[in-house]
Amino acid sequence: MNAPENIEEAIEVLQQLGLKEYEARCFVGLSRVETGTAKKLSELTEVPRTRVYDAIRVLQAQGLVEIHHSSPQRFRAVSLEEATETLRDQYEARVERLQDALDTVEIVDEDDEEPVQQVWSMSGNDGIENRAEELIETADDEIVLVIGDESLLTESLVTTLNEVESGAELLIGALTEPLQEQIQAAIPDATTFISGLEWLHGVDATEDETAIGRLLLIDRSTILVSSIMPVTKEEQAIFGEGFGNGLIVIARRLMSQGLLTERDPAS
Repeated sequence: MNAPENIEEAIEVLQQLGLKEYEARCFVGLSRVETGTAKKLSELTEVPRTRVYDAIRVLQAQGLVEIHHSSPQRFRAVSLEEATETLRDQYEARVERLQDALDTVEIVDEDDEEPVQQVWSMSGNDGIENRAEELIETADDEIVLVIGDESLLTESLVTTLNEVESGAELLIGALTEPLQEQIQAAIPDATTFISGLEWLHGVDATEDETAIGRLLLIDRSTILVSSIMPVTKEEQAIFGEGFGNGLIVIARRLMSQGLLTERDPAS
């Protein structure tokens, strides 16, 4: 990205963290200069001069900007390290408040019926990764995971997989040898293999086609299957639990294609 794009992205992220547009623009503007007056900041950010003062007061209250009471007043942003730490603390505090509030919300419609096998859809890389890691942490006997794209082998996933209890078998497949080697190096206690699922792409697959994301099977009863959309690179998934039928048997056999029989603990 070029400089204007980086500036707009920074403004957008600050808004997502809770700042209003003028506040975000003023902070980014001040981060580009050593100090600035309201006039200079208005010219740099295209924020109306009268609104600059309002934005600066909010930023100062949040610990992101300092004011020198000269004539005219001069402003400066705190250091990048201090600003990011302050914003992180504020964000985490909001998340904790949200969790505390939701924990006390009364359930008004409790279903007393017997649970049925259901499949749900999900979207978004972060949400799907969080769900996958939560499922891995609940495993008692077996985890079968096939990773179709190197980008999904994140530091967080590696940490979760390395913390799997020794009582659970950990089988991880990859679609390519380089990815298998990367997985084996990152997760040495796992049994790794080249999965036979590359046929899902087809012989003439191109980069414009939907790619395999991750396939996860926990204790032969819970399954998560995802794909990566070709243009947006967004991950989409389906998730289901409570299965104990032929579907799971077939899914496991497909997922473990390429795993030598003598190394398969389920054989």
